[in-house]
This record gives sequence, C-alpha cells and structure tokens, in this order.
Amino acid sequence: MSTEIPVLRGRGMTMSDQLARWSRTRPDAAALRFEGTGRSYAQLDARVTRLARALRARGVGTGDRVAVLALNGMETWEAYLAGVRLGAIVVPVNFRLVADEVTYVLADSGAVALVVDAPLAEVAAKAREQVPSITTTLVIGEDYEQALAAAGDEPLDVVVDEDEPAFIMYTSGTTGRPKGAVLTHRNLLMHTFSQITTLGWDPDDRVGVPGAPLFHIAGLAGGLPPLLLGGTNVILRSGAFDPAATLDMMEREQVSSIFLVPAMWAAVLAVPDLAARDLSHLRRVSWGAAPASTTLLRALIDAFPQAEVVTAFGQTECSPVTCLLRGEDSVRKIGSVGTPILNVEVRVVDDAMDDVPPGEVGEIVYRSPMVMKEYWSKPEETSIAFAGGWFHSGDLVRQDEDGYFYVVDRKKDMIISGGENIYCAEVENVLAAHPKVGEVALIGVPDTRYGEAPLAVVAPRDPADPPTPEELAAYCREKLARYKNPREYSVVGALPRNPSGKVLKTALRQEHSAGSLVAEPAV
Repeated sequence: MSTEIPVLRGRGMTMSDQLARWSRTRPDAAALRFEGTGRSYAQLDARVTRLARALRARGVGTGDRVAVLALNGMETWEAYLAGVRLGAIVVPVNFRLVADEVTYVLADSGAVALVVDAPLAEVAAKAREQVPSITTTLVIGEDYEQALAAAGDEPLDVVVDEDEPAFIMYTSGTTGRPKGAVLTHRNLLMHTFSQITTLGWDPDDRVGVPGAPLFHIAGLAGGLPPLLLGGTNVILRSGAFDPAATLDMMEREQVSSIFLVPAMWAAVLAVPDLAARDLSHLRRVSWGAAPASTTLLRALIDAFPQAEVVTAFGQTECSPVTCLLRGEDSVRKIGSVGTPILNVEVRVVDDAMDDVPPGEVGEIVYRSPMVMKEYWSKPEETSIAFAGGWFHSGDLVRQDEDGYFYVVDRKKDMIISGGENIYCAEVENVLAAHPKVGEVALIGVPDTRYGEAPLAVVAPRDPADPPTPEELAAYCREKLARYKNPREYSVVGALPRNPSGKVLKTALRQEHSAGSLVAEPAV
C-alpha cells in the first residue's frame, strides 16, 4: 500500500503562484523593466503561461529539466517562471561557457528542452549535437514569439509541491567537474522571506541586480523579493559593464536598491559626474560575490550617505545569502561579512566538527531551510557536504567577541574574480593536457580591478622546450570560458611540494605576492 502523501491544492505558493496572484491584484504594476520598456504583472503572467503551455505541448512535464542559456533580459525571467509553472526543473546555463562546457551541463542535468538566446544559438547547437536527451529548442526572438502566439493563456491546472526541485544551479567543485546544487521552491521562498524580514523590502522597491547575470544565483535570488512583494525588477543588459550607463539606468528607473560586485562599485565611484546624479530614491546599496577593500567600502559609504550599505555573504548551495553586514556596522565592523540572517544557524568548527572559540579560525557550517536539497545525481558529494548533520561551506572564518564573522581563507580551492567562481582543479586539468606542460598549479593573486585574478604556475614537460605564455593563453581560450583563463603565466622549474607530494600553494602565493584576500577588521 502506498504511503505517498498527495500534494494538496491550497497548501503552498511557488514563485509562479506569486506572479499569478499579483497579476490579479496589481495587474498594471510594473513587474520587469529593461532598457526603457517592461512587462506589467498581467503581461508577464500571460506570457509565462503561454510559454509553459508551449513547452508542455513539446513534451515537457513535471520533473523534466529545462535549460536556459540566455543573456539578461525579460525573456530569461519568462523562461524561469514558465519552467517553474510546469513543475519542471530550471537549469540556468552560464552564457560565458564554451560549447564543451555547455554540453556537460546539459548532459549532466538530463535536460529535455533548451531555451536559448539568439546570439548564443551557435554555441547551443554545437553543444546539442552531443546531448540526445534534448528534444526541443526555442530560440528567443521569432521562434520563441511564434511559440507563445500559438499557445493559449488559460491557467494551467498544475499543482507543484514546495519541497520539489525548482532550479539546478551549477557550481564547480574541487574535482574540476561542475556540480548541480538542487534548490527547491521552499529553499528559495524561505530565502526571500528572510531577505525581506532582515532588510525591510516593500512593494515600492525598484530593484536593480546588474552586478550578477541572471544565470548566477545572486541574479536569480536578487530578483525574487520584488516578485514576492509586487515590486519591480530592473534588468541591465549583459555585456561589458558600463558604470555611466548603470548610473543612467539608476536615475531613469528610480532604483531604490542595487547590487554590484566590488569591481563594479569601484568603476561607479570613478564616474566624474557621480555627485551631480539624482539618486534620491536610492536607499540600499549592496555588494558581495568577491572580496572588497576597506578603502572601497569607506568610499562607498561616503558616496551614498542616504543609502544603507549592505555586505552580503553566502554561496549558491544556501540560496545564497547566509550573513549580512548592515548600516552602521558597515563602518564599525568594516571588513566583516556580518552576522547570520533569519533562518540561518551557524557554527565554526574544526576538522573533528568541534566548535572553535571566538578569535580562532574554523570552517563555517550551516543549518537552514535555505540549504540545498542535494547535488544533482551526486550522492557521495552530497553526503560529504552534509557530514555531521551540518552543511559544510568550505569557508574558513573567525568570529569576534560580538559574534561578527570575518572570512580568513577558503578551504575549497577556488578563486573569486570579479564575482565569478574559478575552480582551480578545472583550469589545472585543462592546462595539464597541453603537450608541453608537465605539472601546473593555479593560484589567486590580488588584482585591483577584480579583487583577485588567476595565475597559472607551470612546470614544463621538457625543460629544454618550455611552453610560452602565449601558447598557453591560446590553448586556454579554446578550452575554457574567457573568465576562467589565467591572467598571467609563470613558467618554473618545478612546483614546491610537501613530503607527501602535495603542491604547496601557500608557498606559491607568497612567492607571487598573494596574501589575505579579505580585509581584516579596522583597529
């Protein structure tokens, strides 16, 4: 006899349900704004329903994976919400990836459908050749609009359980292979509730998240509070960051809250006419995803005295924010990532899972309803991540006497450059396949623009015929997304190792002037 509990209508609300609610109660309110145009809640809801019906007509059902390879735009949100409305699982794909990398994400997730932006169609076509599970593709533009026009906009009779997966967000690991963090509807809703409660969002907020592309968890999660409250999500076009254009957008759209990574804030602060801009509606500026210097934070506080400066800290697997540093603490505790937000419990532990005292370094571990369900199809990695009943972040921190956290290092071998995660093993695996490379180690070195940048230290296979930096750079451009390419190459005789044979990356960082990448607290 089955003990399965049926999903009962009326017991939960997904983000798709929230959209439908606002389409009935605030139909003319602006849901999305993009380059001077937008979608009302009624328009967005109708288009999401049409796209969901178009996908269902093409065989997509509950639990199927729908990949979205798209630049920032209103259609990206439509694709996300249509997948959710069907009870499918949405797989955002980094638009910076090359075809082989896209292939891995599509194959690993078992995607059956792909929504792709026209400029990325060629990369998608190459990737699809090796992924037979994908049976339908919609290209944003004429193909996409024709599919919507042919579909009806009558509400779908689909009930989605909050505990079912909503998104698979791919985040690389130390093995060099990306892992899919499975985030449920409940994960994302609880994270949104916690943000709203902690920061005090309201329906009048007009939220800009140009600091994170929509395939990134910060871009996705940053757009959910306005959706839940009936506010407005302001989208900035993908591409090279233009600080003046961003300020134009902030003025034109009367943005009240905006997230940028530190390198972007530095560029904004350097715009000559910043002081003359009308930013009176701005009440919150936030940053995260990469280290920021205390000099930059002080400049940010001085430039926007009317706005609260918020530091966000977390990771994809936590939906993503776990800690915030707010308001007056931005000065008093400068250099800290703050304290846990609502619904997040933390410990700082040693390798034996024993708590370390304040002031000592340990790994920060979490318990929260915002923590992912699992890594997609990776039970062993999931078990390791949840060892001891807590989620292991891989971040090494210390806690001060007031309970504020400071990031000291990363237990996981990862570099954060301009807000993008670069996982050393993945780049090392690529470079190790070069015929002239004997061994390689990737390290992060300080970079004034991006916070830190990857540097590859290479020992040649044949000392008499070492590879040149130009050869290595050309090789990586063919094999890796551009942001993962090392900025510099150092060819050495041999890599330093300890007695057990492990590469001493600490020695390499010291040799190449890489030190602490997170500011220490002011004294």
